[in-house]
Amino acid sequence: MNHQKLNSLNKIVTAAIFACLIGGCSTNPEDTVNKNANSIPEVPSPDRVFKVGFLAVNGVYNSELIAPMDILHHTVFHTDPGMEVFVVSPTKEPISTFEGLHIIPDYSFDEAPAIDVLVVPSAKHSMDTDLEDEDLIQFVKDRGAKARYVMSLCDGAFVLAKAGLTAGHESTTFPSDISKYRIMFPDLTVHEGVSFVHDANLITSAGGAKSYDPALYLVELLYGQKVAKSIAGGLVIDWNLNNVNHIIVE
Repeated sequence: MNHQKLNSLNKIVTAAIFACLIGGCSTNPEDTVNKNANSIPEVPSPDRVFKVGFLAVNGVYNSELIAPMDILHHTVFHTDPGMEVFVVSPTKEPISTFEGLHIIPDYSFDEAPAIDVLVVPSAKHSMDTDLEDEDLIQFVKDRGAKARYVMSLCDGAFVLAKAGLTAGHESTTFPSDISKYRIMFPDLTVHEGVSFVHDANLITSAGGAKSYDPALYLVELLYGQKVAKSIAGGLVIDWNLNNVNHIIVE
């Protein structure tokens, strides 16, 4: 072998060794594949409008109501058909959010149409008196049982649990309330340190600024990654599901 070929071979070997030192070497082809089991395959978009009912009561928190509503409402600008979002309350009397925003509900419990996606944001009393409201819990129980998906934000998980919708499913809630959630509902499998958990038709989330995550995830699940990224881009959100700490129960 002449010196020119030997020098070329040395360069190739040296480059290979350097690549191994930087990225790690493996003889297993599977090790080069992204092993994120939570990635979502592209699926055909729904061929009908999904009706999304947001349950809002006095004391509902702005972030947990507005963040997912913003995401899901914007589907109509990025896919056809998109989602129809509306607010449901015990009555059509105006309600006030915890932060003082005044909202006029679209429907009362008695008037609400069929709901494909029931969204239950956290409210000031989601962990106490709201759980004693029989009409509220019965509405969630009845509509949640018929919905294709049920989503909670923050302490909305307490309401779902009281209505029996989390039974047999894994879930999460607001980080500092997880211990109370476990005490009140000891039979549940509860995760902490995650943005959201998806188990069957149930999507529960930590809430707060993370309230955008489960909504974008649902959009990606139903309409595909392109639509989710387009909506996120319009809201200046750098959306990548692989960068979101979440659990999908299979």
